[in-house]
Formats: sequence, structure tokens, C-alpha cells
Amino acid sequence: MPQHGLRRSWNHCIRALETTHGIMEMTSRRSTSDLRRLCSGPGRLCQALEVDASLNGAQLFKAPFQLFGGKGWPTVAGRIGISVSVEIMWRFGVGGSPFLSCPFPANKTP
Repeated sequence: MPQHGLRRSWNHCIRALETTHGIMEMTSRRSTSDLRRLCSGPGRLCQALEVDASLNGAQLFKAPFQLFGGKGWPTVAGRIGISVSVEIMWRFGVGGSPFLSCPFPANKTP
């Protein structure tokens, strides 16, 4: 337990993923057959996976979620779509992935 009885809390926002399972259900929910745009961006991802506020605080490595290793090592970049603290490297993804709404710059290591 950390000092003073305080617990550490980390929030993670998965903003895109490569779809490998449940594609028919997700394409129906999103009304698109373009796999690259199916889950590229937080809104699209939530719609495709039926993620709503009832899953707030759910752990990513327990049901109903299943995460699998991807193709490649995650890279890190500055955040996008903001004007403050853009230098903070809190954006992670697989460089060169066609499933990201905004591609990553050249590979960087955390």
C-alpha cells in the first residue's frame, strides 16, 4: 500500500484497435464494412464494442473484455487534438498501423 493509505489509480483510454473477433456484430453496429474505420477513434470503438458508461471503471483484463497481443511493439508520441501539454508522451500505439485515426510519427521508445 502506498504511503498515507492512498491508492494509485490509472485511467486508460483505448482509442483504436484492430478488429479480429466479432466483426459481423461490430460492422452491424457501426453500419460500415471498412475494417480500418470500424474502431479507429474512441467514439467508433465504443459504438462497435457497445461500450457505455455502465463499464466505467471496469478492468481491461477481466470479462467482458479480452485483450490480445498485437502486431509489433507499441510506440509513444505526444498527444493530439489538444493545445496544452502536447509534449507529454501519453499516446501509445503500434507505428504504421492502418487502424489508427491519426498515424504515429517515426518510432520512439518510452
